[in-house]
Amino acid sequence: MGNLCCIQVDESTVAIKERFGKFEEVLEPGCHFLPWILGYQRAGNLSLRLQQLDVNCKAKTKDNVFINVVAFVQYRALADKAYDAFYKLSDVRSRIQTNVIHVIRAGVAKLNLGDAYERKNEIDKAVKDELGKAMSDYGYEIVKTLIVGIELDGLVKLVMNEEYAGNLQISIAS
Repeated sequence: MGNLCCIQVDESTVAIKERFGKFEEVLEPGCHFLPWILGYQRAGNLSLRLQQLDVNCKAKTKDNVFINVVAFVQYRALADKAYDAFYKLSDVRSRIQTNVIHVIRAGVAKLNLGDAYERKNEIDKAVKDELGKAMSDYGYEIVKTLIVGIELDGLVKLVMNEEYAGNLQISIAS
């Protein structure tokens, strides 16, 4: 279709139309006429579908224990802010990941190990709120965040298991 100056924009997608490299308009799904001889071109597409990013973060608690936090972030570009989503940010996934890690580390640093497990919903809410504020300027909506796992770091887990085994042997011996 492109050879005839017509382009197709698929469902759940918008296209960015430029004329001689300058933004012209956002094209909705359907068939559009872009006469390339007059300088019109499709700069790119922007998916409006829900996307998910998995973030693994190592954080230190208030009582100096390292934990691994796994978070899922669901996000999507907003059709009415397609210009911002296309032009303002080149690597969305990296930006979201950096913000999530920053918020998780800041939240976990205020909590003891036991509190981190109990207050995982508060950490989840803080991530969604902070990330939502940061990404709305770039034309993205944070639909949902979910802290799926908080695990002890491998070395910490090994030390705690050895300590438990030692206490068990002492109680058996006495």
